[in-house]
Amino acid sequence: MRAMQATPNTASAVAPKFQPLFQSLQLPNGQRLPNRLAKAAMEESLAERGQVPGPAIARLYQRWAEGGVGLMITGNVMVDSRAMTGPASMALEADTPLQGYKAWATAAKSHGAQVWMQISHPGRQVFAALGGTAWAPSAVGLRMGKHSKLFAQPIAMNEAQIQEVIERFATTARRAEEAGFDGVQIHAAHGYLISQFLSPLSNQRQDCWGGPIEQRARLLIEVLRAVRAQVSPGFSVAVKLNSADFQRGGFSESDAQAVVHLLNAEGVDLLELSGGSYESPAMQGRTADGRTLAREAYFLAIAQALAPHAYMPLMTTGGISRPEVACQVLASGVAVVGMGSALALNPDLPKLWAQGQALAAPLRPVNWKDKVLASIAAMALTRRQLHRMAQGQNPKPKASPLFTLICDQWANKQNTQRYRQWKSSAAR
Repeated sequence: MRAMQATPNTASAVAPKFQPLFQSLQLPNGQRLPNRLAKAAMEESLAERGQVPGPAIARLYQRWAEGGVGLMITGNVMVDSRAMTGPASMALEADTPLQGYKAWATAAKSHGAQVWMQISHPGRQVFAALGGTAWAPSAVGLRMGKHSKLFAQPIAMNEAQIQEVIERFATTARRAEEAGFDGVQIHAAHGYLISQFLSPLSNQRQDCWGGPIEQRARLLIEVLRAVRAQVSPGFSVAVKLNSADFQRGGFSESDAQAVVHLLNAEGVDLLELSGGSYESPAMQGRTADGRTLAREAYFLAIAQALAPHAYMPLMTTGGISRPEVACQVLASGVAVVGMGSALALNPDLPKLWAQGQALAAPLRPVNWKDKVLASIAAMALTRRQLHRMAQGQNPKPKASPLFTLICDQWANKQNTQRYRQWKSSAAR
């Protein structure tokens, strides 16, 4: 990995044993992160009517800002309001009002951190109840066993639809900059649309958008170039990429290495390595191909293997909750430590670690027999912590998974009705 300039950040105020975590990082575009700890993307499900942010999400990000994290990457913001990951997700399109987005960015940046908007299209990962658009590289539905019918049957995209999606990513990035965000992260992981194009399991096209990895990666490269053409040079453009899909016959570590080589020429400011999808939720520590992941820093071994091939700084996320592990990640050649559920349980971890307090905040696993329901419950537990902080309350780590899932599904049903009513009125 090409060396990035790093200088101490308030070194005298940081406990020596965790000092590497609080070195600043200069990105390829000249921007600087104040430390190496990033809040990774988590779906907040806090949108108001019209799929726009309101005061709740601003309060949540103000709380993380106060906790001392150096970079915040938002939960995925959709580039098309017809295609949503959930009924309370955000969407930012050409005509979306920016007032709520500006307040969100201002709150997140209030203590010196950078905030990047994760921009995404779910592709086939759209719940059928939403009645939305389920575009995909090929008409291959999700394989979720008895839960497969929860998702819409996808349609294979034509050339015009592919070009529309590319333009939508660029428009959303431009509007994010207008709203005051410091950068965007293009979501090419976790089984969303760009990730679907990358995987030979979901991309069975015979044209220039399918086949060898260079063609399966074409959508990602075209989106990157379109985004770069719409934003200023100092605006950060990052990518979230699966290190592997953890499905037999899917996107592999060798595919990831080939994509990294392609990205080296595209001016990427930070590459986050993650893994998995709805079918194989490796980002929660579970895989469909039987591989065993580390208890923390799930994807570190693969990140270490990819680091020598990357010209841009790397970030890895996945179960990191202890400062000793975070320091191990940096020592391995990864530049930024991403944390999700740990910061949902304790948003003050960066500040406490800087003081030398080796506190940990691991999320209690949900070990149910039905792995799909267990995955949904785990996401609901994390989301519950975010909603508590958005209401000005503290997280509740020992919340019941079953009760939380029931409440989450009830809220999801109400939000689905609201979303469908809004889309129906907007179409008139």
